Amino acid sequence: MGAKSGVKRVVAGVLWAVGQAAQAQPAAVPAPTLSAPAYPVKTLRVIASQSAGGGVDAVARLVASRLAESFGQTVIVDNRAGANGSLAAEITAKAPPDGYTLMLGAAGNLGVNRFFIKQMTYDPFTELTPVTLAISGGSVLVVHPALPVKSVKEFIALARTRPDTLAYGSSGVGGAGHMAAALFQSLTQTRMLHVPYKGGAPAMVDLIAGQVQFSFSSAPTAMPNMTSGRLRALAVTTAKRSKILPALPTIAEAGVPGYDAHTWYGFVVTGKTPQPIVARLNKEIVQILNRPDAVDTLFKVGLEPWTSTPEAFGAYIKSEVDKWGRIIREIGITAN
Repeated sequence: MGAKSGVKRVVAGVLWAVGQAAQAQPAAVPAPTLSAPAYPVKTLRVIASQSAGGGVDAVARLVASRLAESFGQTVIVDNRAGANGSLAAEITAKAPPDGYTLMLGAAGNLGVNRFFIKQMTYDPFTELTPVTLAISGGSVLVVHPALPVKSVKEFIALARTRPDTLAYGSSGVGGAGHMAAALFQSLTQTRMLHVPYKGGAPAMVDLIAGQVQFSFSSAPTAMPNMTSGRLRALAVTTAKRSKILPALPTIAEAGVPGYDAHTWYGFVVTGKTPQPIVARLNKEIVQILNRPDAVDTLFKVGLEPWTSTPEAFGAYIKSEVDKWGRIIREIGITAN
């Protein structure tokens, strides 16, 4: 009995020691869960692919100011004109894919420029990620008041008597104004002189000064000068009359059947930007552009909101590149 009692005391002592040691060890702590950093936590940059004063600039500033309110962060607008928006697109394509660099672009720098620039420094389909369409609209055919025409038919008749003489300014090679004018020349069998600028605003300055005779200008750039009488508006480029300028005929109904040149802008970010960030930007920008106050502001300067999902925007870009690429090849449009 004595021996058995001794063994029991030893075993009990060992168990007690093990229990005390276990209690002395800290409780197991689960490994921390990794999560994506908050967004946004710093200043955002919206690159406007045209100079200040044009339609792209107006939309970029409207969205930037309201994004700053929504995000509680500073949002700056960076105007980077040049090469029909390709400079802005290259900066965006080469930026970190973190959602802090956005660009408001158009058909030119989102794809059409490839038909005019032999060595593109970025690939719009792989190095830029669509966020949303932003604006729908058309250009306005405006002429200097000194030009003795008051209708599209009179303008065509004058152009035919002055081949390669009437000069028009555009926002750049491959831009909406250039494409609209090229299509016009093809359908009317006329020849005009193209003078590209680094944006619609500087082209408008020279038109008002009489350095060029006409332009297919964006509505925001043209409207103030139409109202003041510094320019004469002849028609809009869209297939249907503009809700904003209902008194102006379309070029098609004014004597050029089948004419239709549609203008649009859209937001993109750097390629490989995480999908949750793209989705957040899409949600915020779509809400901003469709707010009644924004719709009213845009309407007053000649623009209409036109928003979409990122996927729909991507598909639309490709369809526009296919369409204009076909027209460029058929008509034989060059960089000059």
